[in-house]
Amino acid sequence: MGEIHAESWQAAYAGFFASEFFDEAVRDRRGRWHGRLAEPGENTALLAALGGRRLAFSYFGPSPDRPGWAEIFGFYGHPDAWGTGIAKTLMAATLEAIRARGFERVHLWTLRDTPQSRRFYAKSGFRESGTAREHDYGDGHPLGQVEYELITTGRTA
Repeated sequence: MGEIHAESWQAAYAGFFASEFFDEAVRDRRGRWHGRLAEPGENTALLAALGGRRLAFSYFGPSPDRPGWAEIFGFYGHPDAWGTGIAKTLMAATLEAIRARGFERVHLWTLRDTPQSRRFYAKSGFRESGTAREHDYGDGHPLGQVEYELITTGRTA
């Protein structure tokens, strides 16, 4: 998962951060998942593979900010998988797993200035909630994020 996360970040977010901070952020993403997955809790990670190679993952659980909602905390695909359809398949599995856990509503945050991810979430049935925020990834320069939401009842991606 760390490799998927790091490579996705490297391809999609390099222009948003100063190089020194960005290089450290990519290194951090390579190593953070072993510890995060070992933590007890209600969050779930799903991996998607193509030709036996793991190329995408989602990470989700109960929303800490919206009681009764699920939140997708991370949804990343390795650049080698972009355009293959693996993300669509993974989103369908993610939404099914969220429904199976009894959640009828799910939300997520994505960077405002990432049209590729925003198009993907819209194609997957998500709609902008109208809520935006600034998020600091640790470099002291907050970036704009927009919230997307979906009612999962009877919905497949």
